Amino acid sequence: MEISVEEIQAELDRRRPGQSRITTPRSETDTCTIEAGIDNNIGRTLGSPIMIRVPNKDQRSQDYGQMEVAYRPSHADATYDFKYGIRAVAGGGRSSARETIGRVAAGAVAKKLLKLMVPGCEILAYVNRVLDIDSEVDHNTFTLEQVESNPVRCPDAAAADLMYTAIDNVRKTGDSCGGEVTCVVRGCPVGLGAPVFDKLEAELAKAVMSLPATKGFEIGSGFSGSAMLGSTHNDHFEMRDGQVRTKTNRSGGVQGGISNGENIVLRIAFKPTSTIGKEQSTVNRSGEDISLRAKGRHDPCVVPRAVPMVEAMVALVLADHLLQHVAQCEVLPRGDGPSPDERVRSQLASLRSPALQHTG
Repeated sequence: MEISVEEIQAELDRRRPGQSRITTPRSETDTCTIEAGIDNNIGRTLGSPIMIRVPNKDQRSQDYGQMEVAYRPSHADATYDFKYGIRAVAGGGRSSARETIGRVAAGAVAKKLLKLMVPGCEILAYVNRVLDIDSEVDHNTFTLEQVESNPVRCPDAAAADLMYTAIDNVRKTGDSCGGEVTCVVRGCPVGLGAPVFDKLEAELAKAVMSLPATKGFEIGSGFSGSAMLGSTHNDHFEMRDGQVRTKTNRSGGVQGGISNGENIVLRIAFKPTSTIGKEQSTVNRSGEDISLRAKGRHDPCVVPRAVPMVEAMVALVLADHLLQHVAQCEVLPRGDGPSPDERVRSQLASLRSPALQHTG
């Protein structure tokens, strides 16, 4: 498969710290090098595992001295100690959002695979809410350029200004705040996902909820759908340009655990960053009640940098399910199946693309 280090670096640049006043002030370039699995001379994968290396240069282990004995409220410090009896104090180890750099790098590869196999498939996320500040975004038309046009990563410019001010005000007080990220998949193939245990929404939920600081997941109508009648909530089918489409999209692009070709729309809630500069009551490893004012350089709000992380996890899930779908349903000719949807017979014709062919 054709892929370059520049394509991977472009995604890492969106995740890196120190991008603006409302992110962690740590200064990291997050420059990646491909150590294995890709021939950089021809820009093609080799079929072997891909190894991407990103050094961590701007670390300050001394900032974590106090946290060696004191548990940060709502952080993983306590539960890691409960479970393992030991934890990586400096930087937080596996509980640090630094681990997401590997996800974003892998997601860049998954995005390229989807682009080659399904031209027109696009995964775009944006910040739709910070605190109580909401945005209005057309999921059919917003662009990556609009998302990246401001540090908040909200394509609604007016809302983005309010969000930026709110985060900056929180930062100045030593506190933190939460928000939501919406992810939209446009042009997703029909048929991804499987019944029962491997439903597409279940796989997506697990993937994005494994990201640090996540506390909620919705797809389509989400929790609001529980207050509706079936006659109102149901997405009525219609024939449109030779395709079976739905007049509405309250299902969020997934029905019965399988993608139906409409936009997949996810919303993920992120809690406020737990490490803050305000004094809080806690307990130390000796069982004493103490006060803690945490040190370190942390995001006052994680959602602007979470946008590429969410996209990466969604891309990895879709790439996995696309490969499974091809193996299960696309190897043998379909013939004249019962579906009246023309996409079922033509949506993966791009598998014959030269960019995906073996070379001698």
